[in-house]
Amino acid sequence: MGTLRDLQYALQEKIEELRQRDALIDELELELDQKDELIQRLQNELDKYRSVIRPATAQQVQAQQHSLVLQPDQHRSKRQAISAEPMACDIMDLSHVTLPFYPKSPESKELIKEAILDNDFMKNLELSQIQEIVDCMYPVDYSNDACIIKEGDVGSLVFVMEEGKVEVTKEGMKLCTMGPGKVFGELAILYNCTRTATVRTLTHVKLWAIDRQCFQTIMMRTGLIKHAEYMEFLKSVPTFQDLPEETLSKLADVMEETHYEDGEFIIRQGARGDTFFIISTGKVNVTQEDSANQQSVHLRELARGDWFGERALQGEDVRTANVIAAESVTCLVIDRDSFKHLIGGLDDVSNKGYEDAEAKAKYEAENAFFSNLKLNDFNIIDTLGVGGFGRVELVQLKTDEAKTFAMKILKKRHIVDTRQQEHIRSEKHIMTEAHSTFIVRSVTRPHSGSVIRRANHTTSCPSRLYRTFKDSKYLYMLLEACLGGELWTILRDRGSFEDSTTRFYTACVVEALAYLHAKGIIYRDLKPENLILDSRGYAKLVDFGFAKKIGFCKKTWTFCGTPEYVAPEIILNKGHDVSADYWSLGILMYELLTGSPPFSGPDPMKTYNVILRGIDMIEFPKKITKNAGNLIKKLCRDNPSERLGNLKNGVKDIQKHKWFEGFNWEGLRKGTLTPPIIPDVSSPTDTGNFDSFPEDTDEPPPDDNSGWDYDF
Repeated sequence: MGTLRDLQYALQEKIEELRQRDALIDELELELDQKDELIQRLQNELDKYRSVIRPATAQQVQAQQHSLVLQPDQHRSKRQAISAEPMACDIMDLSHVTLPFYPKSPESKELIKEAILDNDFMKNLELSQIQEIVDCMYPVDYSNDACIIKEGDVGSLVFVMEEGKVEVTKEGMKLCTMGPGKVFGELAILYNCTRTATVRTLTHVKLWAIDRQCFQTIMMRTGLIKHAEYMEFLKSVPTFQDLPEETLSKLADVMEETHYEDGEFIIRQGARGDTFFIISTGKVNVTQEDSANQQSVHLRELARGDWFGERALQGEDVRTANVIAAESVTCLVIDRDSFKHLIGGLDDVSNKGYEDAEAKAKYEAENAFFSNLKLNDFNIIDTLGVGGFGRVELVQLKTDEAKTFAMKILKKRHIVDTRQQEHIRSEKHIMTEAHSTFIVRSVTRPHSGSVIRRANHTTSCPSRLYRTFKDSKYLYMLLEACLGGELWTILRDRGSFEDSTTRFYTACVVEALAYLHAKGIIYRDLKPENLILDSRGYAKLVDFGFAKKIGFCKKTWTFCGTPEYVAPEIILNKGHDVSADYWSLGILMYELLTGSPPFSGPDPMKTYNVILRGIDMIEFPKKITKNAGNLIKKLCRDNPSERLGNLKNGVKDIQKHKWFEGFNWEGLRKGTLTPPIIPDVSSPTDTGNFDSFPEDTDEPPPDDNSGWDYDF
């Protein structure tokens, strides 16, 4: 054993060794940062090129990327959004639908169930839903060397393999082989999509299949029946009887099922509790300890619909009795924090001042001027944006060259082919009602911004729609020209935004969403591509093709949005409401601060699986401050009823969050707050804030026969 001096010397050596290692780590981190900056600059140049090349070439580049093992920064290309109306029958009739039933051996049932529970997506379904799916799956057989799924075909079936072996290929290259107990084709049960790979049999195979309509019926019906049942339970409790319908609906959404076995203590006398229980199934015994003789006295038996522990919702409660499961019991549970966040009703948002008589009078005066204009009254100056739907051109009034507008030109045939007519009609009605300075506004005959979702699309939609035109091939929309550029383009070129810059743009979005939600409108396609700057630098929300008026206390089941921004309840087909927009707001904050969204994958299904793992599984980079990270996580709660913005104080909870402390909301609403980025716009014809685009040589065929555009 050495002397004390020897030990001190050895300790000093270790400390010096650690110091040298720390210095080396610092040097390597600095070198890594420098390389990251170089990669970022090169990536920005590549992104700028990708965003202006012809669509066909862009598709080739994307196909080449998919063939690589590593696919760097695909998010830098403009992202496609998806919309698919539910295939199931009318929602009100779902509870009366008889689902198909196909008999199976116990072994087959167990194999299907285990395969579902082993699948990254389907394992997130509830056990009752999985059981119904198992019952509804029907048998399918394929011989050797048969094609089950062909890459590029449209599919609607998901399969579970029971016997045999298949090979999966993509673009002619083998990806893997699969045997019994595997699920494949699951993206097709979410929405109408093309298959991303080919599946061929290597032997005779036996499969079980279910189609999208049956799957969606199961998911929708389960949610609706459960929600209605929970509402009835809540209405029977005196504590809740005077609450507004919308608050009860949120309580029903936030309640969780908890299971207890026979003899298990649910509540123990003397313990402190903050939880309220409603019995869904089974019975419980309520007992009390007699302090005199230490005997347990039976007080009563409770069954389905009975409740206990309500005092815990008002404050910390010392339990005065035992509650013990008398058999297998399921309880609906809500804790005090969730209760306090929800009780109090929905506060009105402070956005009613946007609509005033002076503004409406101004719009009516403009209407008189624009109603007399014709298509040939304009000259085309330059292209502001392109996409599969058509183009946005900067146009100039021939009689007054100081007046320029954006003319959005939509291909009628493409709208019909992608079945987007209803989205156009919905957008039209919504824009008629909307008069917020932070969103697209309608003045005369309102119509959609960019409505086609299966092609990359521009968001250079201006803030007001003045007039619409049509001919046999196109729809034309005359819009105010916002020449500040797309937020997506600015983010692409800068890589990411500072905290204060992100705060300003997030605040603009909060104001827009608050206005829409107060009208019972859900937006559903928030992302940088759908934000544009006016000449002052204020961000405006554009593209209302996915917006829908659902009212209050209502849900909708359309699978809708851009994959990286889709909320979990949309993926799981649980039905969604305005709270889905607050999830997307958290994703937007993260992307603006870092340059990329928190959830992404090489294909939509993998992206959805990452989303379902939750925001807590994401490691936030250092550039996201503590307060910003806290707000993002509160916006991206898995349970919609727990999201900030969807609690009792509504959007005020977001506006009062620490991240917004000191922010001038009144200045933002009045337009007196100085934006972080002020665009350089030298004249009404200055298109310098937009990328350059090639001419459009793809002229569509006419579409004169469908008649859906009669009201343009």
